Amino acid sequence: MKHILLPTDFSANSWNALEYALRFFKNESCTFYILHIGELKYSGVNSNSFAFPSKKILATIKKNIDLFSMRVERLLVHQKHHLIVLQEYGNFIDIIRKTVYEKKIDLIVMGTKGTSGLRTAVVGSNTGDVITKVICNVLVIPENAPLTKPKKIAFATDYNIFYTHPILNTLSDQLRISKANFNVLNVSQANGILTCTQEKNKEYLQDYLEEIFVGTHNFHNVTNKNIKEAILNFVGENQIEMLTMVAKNLNFFQQLLFDTTIEKLSFHTTIPIFVLHE
Repeated sequence: MKHILLPTDFSANSWNALEYALRFFKNESCTFYILHIGELKYSGVNSNSFAFPSKKILATIKKNIDLFSMRVERLLVHQKHHLIVLQEYGNFIDIIRKTVYEKKIDLIVMGTKGTSGLRTAVVGSNTGDVITKVICNVLVIPENAPLTKPKKIAFATDYNIFYTHPILNTLSDQLRISKANFNVLNVSQANGILTCTQEKNKEYLQDYLEEIFVGTHNFHNVTNKNIKEAILNFVGENQIEMLTMVAKNLNFFQQLLFDTTIEKLSFHTTIPIFVLHE
């Protein structure tokens, strides 16, 4: 059974992310943990003393949780799906880490808002922090992402990392569930010639895919001095519906996702991003 964490602030974007997750994992045995993290000042505890937050604020939070839970329950038509609602107070990232560890979370699903991508995350500005600071797979759902399983997935990689069992297992799961066409994309800034290490890693990935997913994957090599531009062009030109990357390439990853000066970054408003951690 999969354990999936869905942080929520009760916004339309967090609801969109939740609905996407329910549809993507429609036929999978899953426990969905709906987590709302409130500010510590609303918890009734202030440092080492007790404070008394406004009853109106607490009542509003409880009402939102109840309404959100009822909406989710209506969508849980599959007997394999189970719902657990959690309420916590304190530091967002600390609580996410604690929940991932205690509940043995396999995947975090979060929403984003706006053309500036992950910098304007729904839950405060925390989506980018979750991706880079929490060791757990993250599926980022933009506000305008269609609520359908992707038919085409792009896996952007430089072949500089060894594809470990956790990475390959997650990719396999992703492809098994979506039944999508899988496009491995490598962007070279020079002459397109791979190093010996890159060649070995590519061959390893290729052998794995050919053994498990015959005829449903393609390898693409593009030469472009601007890696970000190349990936964005590939996504647009090939009608990619989900972009997958490994968080281990952190510097490159951050440059691509967090540089909001690129006009074409508006693809964040429609294309889900699957971030793999080992």
